[in-house]
This record gives sequence, C-alpha cells and structure tokens, in this order.
Amino acid sequence: MKEFKTGQIRNIALISHNGAGKTTLVERMLFNTGVTTRMGDVQSGTAAMDFEEEEISRNSSIATALAPIEWKDTKVNVLDTPGYVDFIGEVNAALAVAEGAVVLVEAVSGVEVGTEIVWGEAERRNLPRLVVINKMDRENVRASRAFQSIQDNLNGNFIPLQLPIGEGTNFKGVVDLLSMEARLGEKDERGPIPDDLADAAEEAHLAIVEAAAEGDDALMEKYFEDDGLSDEDIIRGLKLAIQQGSAIPVIYSAPQANIAVVPLMNALVRLFPAPNENDGFSATNAAGDEVIHPVDDSSPLAAFIFKTREDPYGRMSYIRVYGGILESDSRIWDTLGDSEVRVGTLQVLTGKDQTAVAKLHSGDIGAVVKLGDAHTNATLCDKGNKLQMAHIEQPNPIAQVAIHPVSQSDVAKLSQALNRLTTEDTTLKWYTETATHETILSGMGNTHLDIAVKKAESKFGVHFNTTIPKVPYRETITKTNSSEYTHKKQSGGAGQYARVFLRVESMDDDAEFEFGSEIFGGAISAPFVAATEKGCRQALESGPVAGFPVVGVKAIVYDGKEHPVDSKEIAFQTAGREGFKKAMLGAGPVLLEPIYEVSVTVPSDNMGDILGDMNTRRARVLGMDQEGTKSIVKAEVPLAEMQTYTADLRSMTQGRGVFGMKYLRYGRVPNHLQADIIAKAKAAEEEN
Repeated sequence: MKEFKTGQIRNIALISHNGAGKTTLVERMLFNTGVTTRMGDVQSGTAAMDFEEEEISRNSSIATALAPIEWKDTKVNVLDTPGYVDFIGEVNAALAVAEGAVVLVEAVSGVEVGTEIVWGEAERRNLPRLVVINKMDRENVRASRAFQSIQDNLNGNFIPLQLPIGEGTNFKGVVDLLSMEARLGEKDERGPIPDDLADAAEEAHLAIVEAAAEGDDALMEKYFEDDGLSDEDIIRGLKLAIQQGSAIPVIYSAPQANIAVVPLMNALVRLFPAPNENDGFSATNAAGDEVIHPVDDSSPLAAFIFKTREDPYGRMSYIRVYGGILESDSRIWDTLGDSEVRVGTLQVLTGKDQTAVAKLHSGDIGAVVKLGDAHTNATLCDKGNKLQMAHIEQPNPIAQVAIHPVSQSDVAKLSQALNRLTTEDTTLKWYTETATHETILSGMGNTHLDIAVKKAESKFGVHFNTTIPKVPYRETITKTNSSEYTHKKQSGGAGQYARVFLRVESMDDDAEFEFGSEIFGGAISAPFVAATEKGCRQALESGPVAGFPVVGVKAIVYDGKEHPVDSKEIAFQTAGREGFKKAMLGAGPVLLEPIYEVSVTVPSDNMGDILGDMNTRRARVLGMDQEGTKSIVKAEVPLAEMQTYTADLRSMTQGRGVFGMKYLRYGRVPNHLQADIIAKAKAAEEEN
C-alpha cells in the first residue's frame, strides 16, 4: 500500500441507525476503487466489513470494521460502525479517533431513535458532520419528507449540497450544487441541470455560498466586495463552516445501484479536515500535567489503542497514531500498563484482510497483533516521554444475566473467557455478586449479552447458560434491641464457653457496619472483645431474615462472662455471631433493594404508555422533558422491576424507545412484598 502522510489522511466514522446502509456504502466504495473484485453483500454474508460469525448469521454489523479507501491522492480511513443501539460502545470508540462523521439516514424511514443517539455522541465531541440520505432508489421514497425528518429531529444548520434527480425507482442522480452540474447514473456521467430543477439549484447554490462566506471573516469581506466567491473559496469556507459546526451538508446516495457514490467520495476528501487541521491532541505526561501537541510526525510518539479484537489465535489491537511515527518491529512503552511492549508487523486492515506496512504516520489508523498485555485505552509512547490520552467514555450497562458454566471444565475457563470478552468490548462488565453468589455479566442490551455468550463459545470454547440474575437485596434493622447469648461446648477435654450481651442500633441504610464496646471492669478481656467483633462481622455475610448481607447496623457489646479455662476466641466468635443474629431478629429487620435512576427516551405518542408502565414498576417519576418529537421520562425504579425492561420497552415502542440507567442507592422494600421475597429466598436455600 502506498505511504500516506498526515495531510493526505481522513479519518471518518459512518454512523446511523440499524439498516441505513453503512456497510453497503463501504462495500461499494471498496469495489469502485478496486480494493475488492466483487461487490460484497450484507444479506448473502459476503460483505468484507461483516466478517464475524455472528455478523454473517444476523446480516448485521456488530463491531466496527476498518476500510482504507484511496481516492484523489488521499487515504480515507472509513470506520464502519454498527447501527444497533446495543453496540453503542463500538460507535463511541470510532468517533473518539475520527475527525468527522458521516450520518446516514434511510430515505424511507427517516431519522430514528438510533440516529438521534449516534448524532448526540458526535455532537458531544463537536465532530464535523455530513448527512447522507441513503437508499434513494427504494420504493416509497420522498426526499422532501426525509429532509424534513432531519430538520425536525436533529440539531444543526442543514445545507443541501445536492438536489436529487428523481426519487424512488426513478432516482437517476443528483445536481451537484458546488459544480452546478448533474451527476447521473452508475457511471457518474456529467450533464446539464434539468430545467425543472434550475431555479431550485440557483437558490440552493446561493445558500451554500453564504454558508461558506460565514465560515471565515476574510471570505465574508471578499463575498461582499466581489459579490461572490470562487469555487476554491467556496470549498475552503464550507470546510471551515463544517469544522465549526455552523453548517452541516446534506447529500443523497443509492450505493446498491452505484448512483451518486462518486460525489459522496469527493465530499469526504474535500470537506472533512485532515488530522493536522485540528487543534492537536491532549494527553497527560509523567508529571500529571496536561499537554497539547500538534498531530505531526515531529511530535512525541502517542499511539492510542481504541479497539481490541480477541480471537483464538491472539489479540489484535486497533491503533490510531496521534503524534510521531509508529514503526514495525519497534519497542515502545505502554503507559496504562506501565510496561514495555514490542510492536511486531503493523497492519492496515480492510475488514479482516491485513496488509503489512513498515510505518504509520501521525493521524493514521492501523493494527498490530500480540501487543503483550496492552489493551483498549492504552497509550503507546516513548519510555522517555510518557503520555496517556483520555479513556473513551462509555455508558453504564443496562442489562444483566447470571452466568452458569455448563461443565466443570467450563468453570475452570470461565474467568479467562469473561476477561477476554470484556477486554474486547469495554461496555461489557462482569463481577461476582456477593449477596447472591452469582457471576453477573452486564451489557447494553439482551442482544449484546446474547452475542457475548455465543462469542465465548465460538472463540474461547467456553459454554454457559444464562438466567435472570437474583436481585441483590440487603438486610438492615429499624430499631434498637438487646440480646444475650451463651455458647457452651463440652467434649471430654477442655470445653468452650462464652457469654455476651449485645445491643444493635440502626444507622443510615447506606452505612456499612460499626462495632463498639462498653465493657468496663474486665467482664470480657480485650482479645475476646475482638473475637466477638469478628463473630459479628461473620454474621454480616448472611443475615437472619433471608440470608442477604447486612448493612446499616451498629453492634455494641456491653457485658459478658468468660471462664478461666474454657473460654477461647473461637467461643466468643460463635457467641458474637449468634448473639448478633438474635438481636437483629428483635430489632425490626427489613429488606433493602437497589434503586436505579432511569432515563427513557421514546417518540411522543408513546409517552402515555411509558408513564402507565412505570406506575406498575413502583417507579417514582422525577420529571418529563420534550426534545423535538421525542419525550424523555426520568424516574427512580427498583432494580427488581427493571430485569426485563430492555425487551418490554422494545415491545411497547416497536423498537423506537431507548433507555439508560445507573445505580442510585438502596431503599426499603415495601412490607407487602417483603414476605414473598423472604419465602422465596428460604425455599431456594432449602433446595441448595
């Protein structure tokens, strides 16, 4: 592959809702530029960008894939992201390393909730954006309706760069409003603007010139002085306006039929900034200070791992170079892992196909296999000039499953498989829940978790079943109570004896545990007081009501008795443990449940259904907002009521609703539900 310098590179993420045609567009660009010899197809499983087993079986992207497109002496690193909201982590990683985003809107369905989500992520990063109204050759297309959908649902000043010539099955091409000519058919033939579009083209061209002039003060002066701008000035001003976010171009395309794809590729090269046309990159140095360097080969080396792919043969790291030149067969420093790593042969990826390269210039994207323990969010640099770039921000998981290994061999490999899954996908998390003794895998939705389980089987050979996790309740008390407990044990030789008087007091529900002693006069010696505390702490692991962990309790030993021969620390541990349980049972014990803050975004016509459903989930609605045609409900909801919400929301809104949730606090379980929870917990304990 030809070597490209920083100014010849464009890093562009394709983002959209599911089914808008991102992968087909990339396949068309690969075919048109001769990278592939046949046009890949998503539905038949032959797309170069969809190479994972699950992608082929589902006919849908689940991971970001790379495609370097060489066009007009420029290398466009296209990051083809998944459209399904469960894989928003892949989108975030791609946007973190891109200089621009192409947002595809399907011409029939228009803007969907998934579009708004990825738009919001690009907007949050202030990325230059271009909108493509895609699949213009589908039946029932109304270009005006699709454009109106963009204006109604997305924030921005949308400027048409093209006018469609025909629509639906009559879509023939576009009027290029920059060159003021028609671009027709699959061969991109140039011709005059159709008469019925001439007036509209003149008006739209003027809007482009004005937007370009507003992008730069010098161009504004020139525009008024000369009553217009040259083609070169228009491109320069429009590029600045896009970078500033004051203008967002809209174009049209039908990649399957190869109509208006070449003008789109021209726009990628001409209108998006090169990596060195931004303000530089920010990193933290060894002293902990934030430093900013230009994206340039002469800057200190800084290469960021933004994505990791695990397979049975090793780990592949996807790397974006920000400063310096990254070379094959070199030794550099992993700041995150604080260790030296060896870079083998650098690769440029087209889907899964690899092309070896000697070096990657600043601004470029590539990959390398087997980088030791380096993983996503690591910064690779020179040992003498350590830099760490900011981690990619990811949303909180919203769905969970409990993991149950199928066989004993799966138990042995479970931790390693889960670690590899979460290394590959940072929106996946796993942990062992102490309250329920279950291994929990959490992610961005049921599909996300289902695919993770299948990956563990196909990639790592580990099989496990999944169930809905048990709710990690806790136990606490509501009042003060005292108890006395005597532990005696005689077995022929030296016995065991301990007598303790304990008082338990209620603390805040979110407090942990405190222990105090009011022993005076040596009724219990200091080592036995410590043993009593140890016994109380043992009792915290499994409360007397339903076996859940105990919180929010203070225990005080205020009297006791010991035997000069038979008293031992083990005896006072037992007395402390059993005395604590006895005191708790008389102190008004209650169950606590985790409460989450939930934000639900739905089309406005679903608002009533969502509020009604929230009432059935014991939710406390905090507020409601309106953004465009979408309604947002914020509420506090017990975790027990959210276990199946991913599927329930999809059913209520036909897949058009999304939600996020984060842990808030523990709250008391209502009395009418507590008895049933306790009964089920005891029944489960008897079964085990």
